[in-house]
Amino acid sequence: MRIIVALDIIGGKCVRLTRGDFETKKVYNENPLEIAMQLEDNGIEYLHLVDLDGAKTKKLKT
Repeated sequence: MRIIVALDIIGGKCVRLTRGDFETKKVYNENPLEIAMQLEDNGIEYLHLVDLDGAKTKKLKT
């Protein structure tokens, strides 16, 4: 089985939204790279990164 963990990012921070509502944002970690490295240390090989800023504005940040 392949497990793919999703990291939702707003303003460069790992967050969780309730039912996609940006007003319910809860910050879980200030550093997504730290979380990604912890996941890798625990055997996770794949990540799904979700740019919620881009999703909200419908624009990619370059």
